[in-house]
Formats: sequence, structure tokens, C-alpha cells
Amino acid sequence: MMTKILLFDLDWTLIYTGGAGVRALDSAFERLFKIPQAMKKISPDGKTDPAICREMIRVILKREPEGGEIERLCRGYLDQLAKEIPASPGYRILPGIPALLDALAPRENILMGLGTGNLEEGARIKLARADFMKYFRFGGFGSDAEERPLVLRKGVERGEALAKKAIGPRDVVVIGDNIRDVQAGKAIGATTVAVATGPMTYEELAKTSPDHLFHDLSDTPAVLNVLAL
Repeated sequence: MMTKILLFDLDWTLIYTGGAGVRALDSAFERLFKIPQAMKKISPDGKTDPAICREMIRVILKREPEGGEIERLCRGYLDQLAKEIPASPGYRILPGIPALLDALAPRENILMGLGTGNLEEGARIKLARADFMKYFRFGGFGSDAEERPLVLRKGVERGEALAKKAIGPRDVVVIGDNIRDVQAGKAIGATTVAVATGPMTYEELAKTSPDHLFHDLSDTPAVLNVLAL
């Protein structure tokens, strides 16, 4: 069977943290710059963590980041995130995800990875509560690059290293809830699957013309039919 790489977005695709990420970013920014609630002026959806930190500095401080500020802000964010996730009352797993991951995991021709704007450490923190990291042997992360297409390319490279062979672009499947996921997937020539479990509506996602579009991923046979292609 043809080997396929599946790259799953994390926030609003696999899980919702109940706002833990925003709270952690606010806390880190306030500790570093003494300004509270900075995320009120930032829309983080579909962006990488370093890009969000860069935008926070630009929007709130009205200047470009200076030496090491993004790294320090990211570090503070990760430290706070590790406290926020276990205690977040709104944390939830999104519809159909456990059944889908369980169904995909045994398939020898499927390599499941993450394609997420989260820093790798942040992704591990977020997924630990749901015990989902056991499904993902590799990924592309915000710690690899600020731009989503580069994040996905890194995920593909790591998947190919595990497969010990090159994988054709259309045998890479990018699954996400945001137009940025679809756009980044198209930028690397991948098959794109959009799911309307996040802030973006089904109709908004449809305008980006993903290869496949679902309201959610709860119909396991239908999703498997698409992902196995």
C-alpha cells in the first residue's frame, strides 16, 4: 500500500485547551514587560507561537523585538502553559478524535505526525492531558519556523526519514481547522482536509477550497475513507 504522511494541526483540530494558551501568553508578557492582557489585541488562530510573540511585541510595544525577547517570551509562555493545561476547566477533546486516532494508529502505511504552530514543548504539554502524544512520532512545529509552510515541510522531512523514502506531495495530508492550515498545505502541494471545529465556520473554510471539508471528525468511516485516499 502507498505510504501516507498525515499532519494534524493541534488547537481546535485535536483539542481545545479552554483558553490556557492565551492565559499563558498573557502571563508571560506581563512578567516580561509589565503590561497585562496583551492578547486582547492579538488573534492567535492559525499562527505559530514565535509569530504570535513577535506580533505581541509589535502591537503592544510598537516596535520590533530586540535581542532574545521572543525566546524569553516563549520560555515564559511554556513555563506558564505547564501550569495552565492541567488546571484548565475548559479543556476538551474534539469530536471523533479518539476513535479516529485509534483507527489510524495500527495502519502500517500511515505515518501520523503533527503540523502545528505550537512550539514542540508546548504541543507536548497540551496533548499530555489527553494522552495523545503516543500517536505522533514526529511533526513540524512552531519551534522549527515562524511560517506555516516551512513548519509543514519540516514535518514531511521527518516523516520521510521515518519511512526511509520520499513521499509524493499528494500523499501528504494536512488536517486543520483554519484557512492558514489549508493555505500552508496547498503551498507544499499536499492534500488538504479542513474541519470546522474551530472559530472558522464551514462556509469560511469552504472559500479556501480544501480538498475535503468536514463539520467535525466524528464520522470515523467517512474520515478514514478520505485520509486513506
